[in-house]
Amino acid sequence: MRWARAFTLIEILIVVVLLAILAAIVLPSMSKGTVMAKESALASELSLLRRFTVLYESQHLEVPPGYPNGDTAAAPTEQTFRDQATLSSNANGQTAAIGTPGFKYGPYLSKIPRNPFNDLDTILILGNGQAFPAVPDGVHGWICKPETGEIRACNTGTNSAGTSYYDY
Repeated sequence: MRWARAFTLIEILIVVVLLAILAAIVLPSMSKGTVMAKESALASELSLLRRFTVLYESQHLEVPPGYPNGDTAAAPTEQTFRDQATLSSNANGQTAAIGTPGFKYGPYLSKIPRNPFNDLDTILILGNGQAFPAVPDGVHGWICKPETGEIRACNTGTNSAGTSYYDY
Protein backbone atom coordinates (compact mmCIF):
# COMPACT_ATOMS: atom_id res chain seq x y z
CA MET A 1 0.00 0.00 0.00
CA ARG A 2 1.36 3.44 -0.89
CA TRP A 3 0.78 6.40 1.40
CA ALA A 4 0.05 9.75 -0.22
CA ARG A 5 2.11 12.62 1.11
CA ALA A 6 -0.11 15.17 2.90
CA PHE A 7 0.21 17.84 5.56
CA THR A 8 -0.10 16.65 9.11
CA LEU A 9 -2.33 18.32 11.65
CA ILE A 10 0.74 19.69 13.46
CA GLU A 11 2.07 21.33 10.28
CA ILE A 12 -1.27 22.99 9.59
CA LEU A 13 -1.47 24.27 13.18
CA ILE A 14 2.02 25.74 12.94
CA VAL A 15 1.09 27.64 9.76
CA VAL A 16 -2.11 28.97 11.38
CA VAL A 17 -0.19 30.15 14.45
CA LEU A 18 2.43 31.89 12.28
CA LEU A 19 -0.30 33.65 10.28
CA ALA A 20 -1.98 34.79 13.51
CA ILE A 21 1.31 36.22 14.78
CA LEU A 22 1.86 38.12 11.52
CA ALA A 23 -1.70 39.48 11.64
CA ALA A 24 -1.16 40.65 15.21
CA ILE A 25 1.92 42.55 14.08
CA VAL A 26 0.37 44.13 10.96
CA LEU A 27 -3.14 45.11 12.15
CA PRO A 28 -2.10 47.71 14.77
CA SER A 29 0.05 49.52 12.23
CA MET A 30 -2.87 49.61 9.82
CA SER A 31 -5.20 51.15 12.40
CA LYS A 32 -2.49 53.67 13.28
CA GLY A 33 -2.40 54.63 9.60
CA THR A 34 -6.15 55.29 9.67
CA VAL A 35 -5.80 57.61 12.66
CA MET A 36 -2.89 59.42 11.03
CA ALA A 37 -4.97 59.90 7.86
CA LYS A 38 -7.80 61.41 9.93
CA GLU A 39 -5.35 63.71 11.70
CA SER A 40 -3.98 64.89 8.38
CA ALA A 41 -7.48 65.41 6.99
CA LEU A 42 -8.48 67.37 10.10
CA ALA A 43 -5.50 69.70 9.75
CA SER A 44 -6.26 70.15 6.04
CA GLU A 45 -9.96 70.92 6.58
CA LEU A 46 -9.15 73.41 9.35
CA SER A 47 -6.62 75.09 7.08
CA LEU A 48 -9.22 75.33 4.32
CA LEU A 49 -11.80 76.91 6.65
CA ARG A 50 -9.25 79.32 8.10
CA ARG A 51 -8.05 80.43 4.65
CA PHE A 52 -11.66 81.02 3.63
CA THR A 53 -12.32 83.27 6.64
CA VAL A 54 -9.18 85.34 6.02
CA LEU A 55 -9.95 85.80 2.32
CA TYR A 56 -13.61 86.56 2.99
CA GLU A 57 -12.72 89.17 5.61
CA SER A 58 -10.22 90.88 3.30
CA GLN A 59 -12.87 91.24 0.57
CA HIS A 60 -15.78 92.27 2.81
CA LEU A 61 -14.75 95.49 4.54
CA GLU A 62 -12.79 93.55 7.22
CA VAL A 63 -15.96 91.82 8.46
CA PRO A 64 -15.54 88.07 9.03
CA PRO A 65 -18.12 85.57 7.74
CA GLY A 66 -21.14 84.77 9.88
CA TYR A 67 -22.55 88.25 10.37
CA PRO A 68 -25.88 88.86 8.58
CA ASN A 69 -25.44 91.56 5.91
CA GLY A 70 -21.97 92.31 7.29
CA ASP A 71 -23.42 93.85 10.47
CA THR A 72 -21.02 93.06 13.32
CA ALA A 73 -23.59 94.33 15.85
CA ALA A 74 -25.94 91.52 14.79
CA ALA A 75 -25.61 88.02 16.20
CA PRO A 76 -23.61 85.77 13.85
CA THR A 77 -25.38 82.61 12.67
CA GLU A 78 -24.42 79.25 11.22
CA GLN A 79 -26.69 79.69 8.21
CA THR A 80 -25.16 83.07 7.38
CA PHE A 81 -21.66 81.56 7.69
CA ARG A 82 -22.67 78.70 5.34
CA ASP A 83 -24.26 81.05 2.82
CA GLN A 84 -21.29 83.41 2.80
CA ALA A 85 -18.96 80.45 2.23
CA THR A 86 -20.93 78.70 -0.52
CA LEU A 87 -22.84 81.45 -2.37
CA SER A 88 -21.86 84.66 -4.13
CA SER A 89 -21.73 87.81 -2.04
CA ASN A 90 -21.31 91.55 -2.36
CA ALA A 91 -18.91 93.73 -0.37
CA ASN A 92 -21.52 94.16 2.39
CA GLY A 93 -21.80 90.41 3.00
CA GLN A 94 -25.23 89.96 1.44
CA THR A 95 -25.51 86.66 -0.45
CA ALA A 96 -27.19 85.58 -3.67
CA ALA A 97 -27.14 82.71 -6.12
CA ILE A 98 -23.89 82.15 -7.97
CA GLY A 99 -23.68 84.44 -11.01
CA THR A 100 -26.08 87.10 -9.70
CA PRO A 101 -25.01 90.55 -11.02
CA GLY A 102 -23.48 92.74 -8.32
CA PHE A 103 -22.42 89.76 -6.20
CA LYS A 104 -18.87 89.38 -7.43
CA TYR A 105 -17.27 87.57 -4.48
CA GLY A 106 -17.35 83.85 -3.83
CA PRO A 107 -18.28 81.16 -3.63
CA TYR A 108 -15.27 80.26 -1.51
CA LEU A 109 -16.20 76.65 -0.76
CA SER A 110 -18.41 74.17 -2.60
CA LYS A 111 -19.63 72.97 0.80
CA ILE A 112 -18.63 73.08 4.45
CA PRO A 113 -16.17 70.19 5.02
CA ARG A 114 -16.91 67.39 7.44
CA ASN A 115 -14.81 66.84 10.53
CA PRO A 116 -13.07 63.51 9.77
CA PHE A 117 -13.34 62.29 13.37
CA ASN A 118 -17.06 62.80 14.01
CA ASP A 119 -18.21 63.11 10.37
CA LEU A 120 -20.20 66.30 11.10
CA ASP A 121 -20.26 69.49 9.03
CA THR A 122 -22.30 71.57 11.48
CA ILE A 123 -20.79 74.70 12.99
CA LEU A 124 -21.32 76.06 16.47
CA ILE A 125 -21.15 79.83 15.99
CA LEU A 126 -20.12 81.75 19.10
CA GLY A 127 -21.65 85.16 19.66
CA ASN A 128 -19.71 88.36 20.30
CA GLY A 129 -17.97 88.16 23.67
CA GLN A 130 -18.69 84.45 24.04
CA ALA A 131 -15.70 82.28 24.94
CA PHE A 132 -14.82 78.94 23.41
CA PRO A 133 -16.03 76.03 25.52
CA ALA A 134 -13.33 74.63 27.81
CA VAL A 135 -13.96 71.16 26.38
CA PRO A 136 -15.56 70.34 23.02
CA ASP A 137 -18.79 68.33 23.22
CA GLY A 138 -18.51 66.61 19.83
CA VAL A 139 -22.06 67.64 18.88
CA HIS A 140 -20.81 69.81 16.00
CA GLY A 141 -18.08 69.39 13.43
CA TRP A 142 -16.55 72.81 14.03
CA ILE A 143 -16.66 75.74 16.45
CA CYS A 144 -16.25 79.24 15.01
CA LYS A 145 -15.90 82.59 16.72
CA PRO A 146 -16.52 85.16 13.94
CA GLU A 147 -15.50 88.03 16.22
CA THR A 148 -11.88 86.83 16.16
CA GLY A 149 -11.96 84.60 13.08
CA GLU A 150 -10.97 81.52 15.10
CA ILE A 151 -12.14 78.06 14.05
CA ARG A 152 -11.58 74.86 16.00
CA ALA A 153 -12.45 71.22 15.54
CA CYS A 154 -15.24 70.12 17.87
CA ASN A 155 -13.85 66.80 19.02
CA THR A 156 -11.82 65.43 21.88
CA GLY A 157 -8.67 63.37 21.77
CA THR A 158 -5.00 63.94 21.10
CA ASN A 159 -2.63 63.07 18.30
CA SER A 160 0.46 60.89 18.63
CA ALA A 161 2.48 63.93 19.76
CA GLY A 162 -0.01 64.65 22.56
CA THR A 163 -1.55 67.74 20.92
CA SER A 164 -5.29 68.06 21.45
CA TYR A 165 -7.33 68.03 18.24
CA TYR A 166 -9.26 70.95 19.79
CA ASP A 167 -6.03 72.97 19.75
CA TYR A 168 -5.05 72.22 16.13
